[in-house]
Amino acid sequence: MGKEKDQEMNDNSFDPYFEKRFRLMERLKDELNLSEKVYKAMLKVPRHLFVPFNYRDDAYADTPLPIGKDQTISAPHMVAIMCELLDLEEGQKVLEVGTGRGYHAAVVAEIVGEKGKVVTVERIPELAEKAREILEALGYKNVMVVVGDGSKGFEEEAPYDRIFVTASAPDVPKPLIQQLKAGGKMVLPVGNFMQNLVVVEKDEKGEVKRRTWGAVRFVPLMGEYGF
Repeated sequence: MGKEKDQEMNDNSFDPYFEKRFRLMERLKDELNLSEKVYKAMLKVPRHLFVPFNYRDDAYADTPLPIGKDQTISAPHMVAIMCELLDLEEGQKVLEVGTGRGYHAAVVAEIVGEKGKVVTVERIPELAEKAREILEALGYKNVMVVVGDGSKGFEEEAPYDRIFVTASAPDVPKPLIQQLKAGGKMVLPVGNFMQNLVVVEKDEKGEVKRRTWGAVRFVPLMGEYGF
């Protein structure tokens, strides 16, 4: 591990926050038994660039952080868990509902790679524009940021191999089920005061099954199929 870290440090010598990110990811890798692809993606994405400047020193604490407009960036462990539950693969098309400043989209984009695509929908124009600015600056050409009601998905790019939602819905939105490919998988929090992370799977016949992963806490999903 020492040589691996030294190599990573050499590759990231320009990044003053890399040491903090490395320590966080080493801990999460052990605690959550992370796959190599999720570990490497989160180690590469500079979370500190996706939070407001005055929160940069806290970017690698494993906690949600405010990003403006009463929204938050998810805690790193939750990003990791959702990525693992989605079982992401290179080349997939993925829909994200709730862009925020684009951090989670960037992590997913790293995993699906250049042959894949992430479509991310944000209802707040200012956050969408900031996410677009950061993602473009970091060279993510496989992420499309859309302003709109994410509870209705984004039909223009459907169907999707994977869908994930970063705000809690009253129930699984019907348009998202419709836009999920046969054989696809969706992960989202469901509930108001009591929320659970739910995994939805659509089989090749189009039948839908859902299972509960566990209790979580997210901001509410707003929109036609939200609160």
